[in-house]
Amino acid sequence: MRSVVLNEYSNSSVKMIRESGDQSSPIWLLVNSRYPNDVFDIWTPILYEIQDRVYRKLHGRIDRGRIYIMYASSNIGRVSIPSKPLPAEAATEIVELRKSVLQHQPKLLITFGTITNELVRRVFDQQAEDGPNYWKTTNLEDEFQRSIMNFDINRTNWIPLIRKVKGRKSLQDWEESERYFREAAINIADKIIEHKDSLNLWI
Repeated sequence: MRSVVLNEYSNSSVKMIRESGDQSSPIWLLVNSRYPNDVFDIWTPILYEIQDRVYRKLHGRIDRGRIYIMYASSNIGRVSIPSKPLPAEAATEIVELRKSVLQHQPKLLITFGTITNELVRRVFDQQAEDGPNYWKTTNLEDEFQRSIMNFDINRTNWIPLIRKVKGRKSLQDWEESERYFREAAINIADKIIEHKDSLNLWI
């Protein structure tokens, strides 16, 4: 896969590329290609909080331009039918992603929503507790907490984020989104801080 550097996560530039950043980065993002703005809408506020916490604790900053971002196919078939064969493009993508993960060994593989989470489950050949139907928003929250609790710097840690936190139509919705971003960021930042000497991601 080619490697391009994207210095800023913006709505216009995200739609024009297939991947960005550096595959040797310990942080990978897997984004549904149908929703490229998730990088801007979800990851950017989370990264802002991570950078703030990291700076306060370590007086250092993460090189955001090196974070590897892949825009994955959303065509993995109906998630609710595990026995249905995958489309050829998605099956090929899973094989390629598995090879890339094994080759580069990212420490944090972050997904957005149910589709990219299901894609990574298939990459790792793991079964959900109740099959693919398990991947609902509430269960993604549980899986996030489980991934943080079982974080192991010696392997790739699969960290699912919720793609939608609610339509932000009211002040309460905005506050809930902000609270989610902050809590997710604190959990991720604390693992980065804990393993700072094993992560090559600093400016």
